Order: sequence, then C-alpha cells, then structure tokens
Amino acid sequence: MKKRKIGMALSLVLAAGTLLGACGKSDNKSDTSTGGNKDTFSVAMVTDVGGVDDKSFNQSAWEGLQKFGKDNGLEKGKAGYDYVQSKSDADYATNLNTLARQDFDLVFGIGFLMQGAVEEIAKQQKDHHFAIVDSEVKQPNVASILFKEQEASFLAGVAAAMTTKSNKIGFIGGIEGAVVERFEAGFVAGVKSAKPEATVDIQYAGAFDKAELGQSIASKMYTSGADVIFHAAGGTGVGLFKEANDLKKKNPSREIWAIGVDSDQANMGPDVVLTSALKRVDNAVIDVSTKAKDGNFPGGKIALYGLAEDGVGLAPINSKAPNKSAIETAVKDWTDKIKSGSVKVPGTRAELKTFSAK
Repeated sequence: MKKRKIGMALSLVLAAGTLLGACGKSDNKSDTSTGGNKDTFSVAMVTDVGGVDDKSFNQSAWEGLQKFGKDNGLEKGKAGYDYVQSKSDADYATNLNTLARQDFDLVFGIGFLMQGAVEEIAKQQKDHHFAIVDSEVKQPNVASILFKEQEASFLAGVAAAMTTKSNKIGFIGGIEGAVVERFEAGFVAGVKSAKPEATVDIQYAGAFDKAELGQSIASKMYTSGADVIFHAAGGTGVGLFKEANDLKKKNPSREIWAIGVDSDQANMGPDVVLTSALKRVDNAVIDVSTKAKDGNFPGGKIALYGLAEDGVGLAPINSKAPNKSAIETAVKDWTDKIKSGSVKVPGTRAELKTFSAK
C-alpha cells in the first residue's frame, strides 16, 4: 500500500512538470536563441538643448518616434518609445547612457552637438544601437543620419527669386558649418537658377539661440531693400519673423517675406512667411527605426536623405504670395529634375562656383 502511494505521488509530480513545461513554452513564443524573453522593439531619443517642442528638428524627431511607436503597437515608456530632454550639453552623455541602461533597442541623439557624446557612449555600450542626426560617428553600432539640405533650400531659392520685386534677397545663417553651408549653397543656386540678376546678401549670426541678433540682421537687410529673407539659424531665426511681422504691421501694403527652415514655420507669421525649407527628421527616424526593428540596422553607415527619399522638401506656398501658381509649377519642375539626377544641387560654396542649372 505504501509503495502504491509513492508511485502515485511520483506520477503526479511528473505530470505537473510536463504541464508546467508546456505552459512555459507557450508563454515564451518570443524567446530567441539568446535566451531572451523580450517580445517588443523599443526606441528612444535624447534631445539637444532645443527641447522636444522646439518647432524644429527635435520636435520633428519626436513626432516621427511617436508615429513609429503607434504604428507598431508600442506604448510610451521604457518598453516602447520615449525621450529624455537635455537641459545643457553636459546632459548628453548621461542621458544617452541612461536610455542604453534601460535596455532600449535603439537610442537616437538629435543634433550635431551630440556627436561627441554619442561616440563616447557608443564605445562604452557596444551591445546597444545608436543613431545620430546631422553628424557622422564612425562606430559599428551607430547609424549616422544626414540630409541633402541643399535640395530643399534650392527650392526655397526658386520661390524667393520668383517672389522678389527688388531683386535683393537675404540669407541669415546661424553658426558656420557644413550643415548650414549646404543650406546657403543650395539657396543661392536656386535663386540664380530662377532669376540670375537677383543678388543674395549672406550674413551669419554666429549663434542659433540669439533671436535679438537675428532681428537686427533682418532689420538691416530689409532696410537695404531686401524683400525676401531665408534663415537657417534655429532660434536666431525667430528674430527674422518678429522683424517681418513688425514691419508688415506698420505698413500692411509693404510686400516683404520670410522663409522658414526645418519644419513648416507658417504659424510664425501668416502674412509674411512665404514657405519653409523642410528637413524631414521624422521620416528619417521612422525609416532607421523600422530597419533596426527588422534586423537591418545600418550600423557604421551613413543614412542619407534627400528629395528622392522624402527626407527634405518645401512647405506649401503662402496663399497670399504673388504668382503662387507659377511658383508651385516651377518648384515641381525643379523637384522632378533633382529627383531624376539631371540637376545636382551644390552643397558647398566651392561646388556653387561651378554650378550650372540644366
């Protein structure tokens, strides 16, 4: 009798073990060969000091991350998609490291100011994937996202040339560097292609966060006869819009225009913003995130986005602009030429010198 009870007990234990094993297999459908049990892809980003609502590329990047998350059934938070905001450049490395330690599959550093921090943390966290916007980090676990800003600003230059009546146009840059030089070269090429007799006054503020300096430069340009000004100056460009709005308010009949950058900045002055040269950081973030999720992360490579990749473009032309229809037709024609490769827009001052539109 005693032996029978022991046998029955042993049978129950074996049966329970089999059942638990079956349950374990069923609950771990997402287990990989590495033994992990993570069944979702997670992605996060670190903003630069501009913040997530800068109405520019940080905001665009976050909008892209949110869309990617929602399209893939992720929730905001550590297991889905999230962001950390930097208050100063001293926060960059710490924030990147924090997200890596939280085990996000991919961490974006937004802006070229984060190049050093991304390189530092990528070397420390070699098992994690990173991406940087507007700069190149030559590490096997980092994807470098760059844009053909010159293509968007070329179209902005065409729009400016077809709008100006004084044939005097302005360009306000932030800090001189390769990125802003691409904006400058493309813009001048666009102006000259549409109206060779027009001139472009080029001035740099030496800062991306000095709105008062941007307004001062814009004031001098408008006073000197410029009637269209394009900025690639971040927060400094806010001063351009203030000056244009102030002048328009003083003299509603005066035809002066401002052109925005990165995102559609039409809300900065419905009566004065002609258009904006778009930089689709949102699309690039979605693309790189999708590739990483699908196992095709472009680590150690440059991901380059232009008109053909829907990485840059031109915002709608202001409905109050003269020749709106003609400008739209010209922009479409030039867009087609650039996408087909028949026109290669210069991205440097050196290339601009030998540029000839076909």
